[in-house]
Amino acid sequence: MTNLVFAAQPGILMSTLLMGCMCFLLPSRSCQTAALTPLQIQDNIPSVYQTFTDYFPIGAAIWRGDITGPHSDLLKKHFNSITTENDMKWKSIEPAEGAFDFAAADALVAFAKADHMRIRGHTLLWHKQNPAWLFKDANGRDMQPTAENKVLLLKRLENHIRAVVSHYKDDVYAWDVVNEVIDPKEPDGFRRTRWFLITGTNYIDTAFRTAHKIAPNAKLYINDYDTTDPAKRTFLYNLVRDLKSRGVPINGVGHQMHSNIGYPSADAIVETVNMFSGLGMDNQITELDISIYKDSTSSYRDVPEEILVQQGYRYRDLFQAFRKLKGKISAVTFWGEADDHTWLKKFPIQRLDLPLLFDEQLQAKPAYWGVVEPSRLPAPASSKPAGIVR
Repeated sequence: MTNLVFAAQPGILMSTLLMGCMCFLLPSRSCQTAALTPLQIQDNIPSVYQTFTDYFPIGAAIWRGDITGPHSDLLKKHFNSITTENDMKWKSIEPAEGAFDFAAADALVAFAKADHMRIRGHTLLWHKQNPAWLFKDANGRDMQPTAENKVLLLKRLENHIRAVVSHYKDDVYAWDVVNEVIDPKEPDGFRRTRWFLITGTNYIDTAFRTAHKIAPNAKLYINDYDTTDPAKRTFLYNLVRDLKSRGVPINGVGHQMHSNIGYPSADAIVETVNMFSGLGMDNQITELDISIYKDSTSSYRDVPEEILVQQGYRYRDLFQAFRKLKGKISAVTFWGEADDHTWLKKFPIQRLDLPLLFDEQLQAKPAYWGVVEPSRLPAPASSKPAGIVR
């Protein structure tokens, strides 16, 4: 099916087939009906990014399915910034040591440049989506925490960042340099990844210093989720303060903001951003979505309208907080542009989740109105929704 989709000519046919792929994975009744209907965006509604011109750019994490047909129309109308969802991650861009494959990411960057969109680079270092060779020693065995392996791994990190940042030096204005390094369950707050076990915290310094050396004008961010959690936030704050005190070139904190209809509170977001702003850090919302669930086990066959309205009010509350933080948040990026392509259909379990502003047919949801014009939201329902499967 994938080959069929990308062999098709760009336009309505491709978008209809993409919709069919998603419905095959999660066959709700509405999705099955939509798969037979050609996708077309709404031209007569306000642009999201134009609504926030006086505040910050509005971005979306994208993949190759977003740059043709109606998906590209939606992207151009509502977003003026992009992040590559997966195509700049290490496993995608350097699958073999020293052998770089920029083709997929280059296509997304070219699309963004042609439409004058800003480009965020994601991500130079993470503990996931890495090629197998990265953590092999000079003899091809799994790396152990030795002095020799520390030198080798840091050199590989430096080489990778030099190559990737050099390639996109004139195009990418901001980088998620290191991603998800904090674990509040550890006594010192550092996630016990192979990066940490082999190099200590040296990998963090090396990543930032190398990126800055190659692209001195780029903004460099440390990126993480659950940054409103008090324990995790404290560890992250202490790390950022330490990096800054030692002259490590860090410009800001990326708050992923993967949320749900009950968490986090708007007040917690304001408190968190103000904390890091107090350190002189910029803040960006880097991976925003709002799951329709509050747990990791429930699922809907068809999502009740009152849940989508509730989600709309959650988006309203978050964007009211973002507006309140004007000057302290320099960008807001959604982790996707529409509900037909979202990681939350597979995580934490496979289920129907609809976390974005536009539905599986690229139509505006209550979530959209919660962001753009909250007065258009229906009155919230007071009764408990039916139809959930546990």
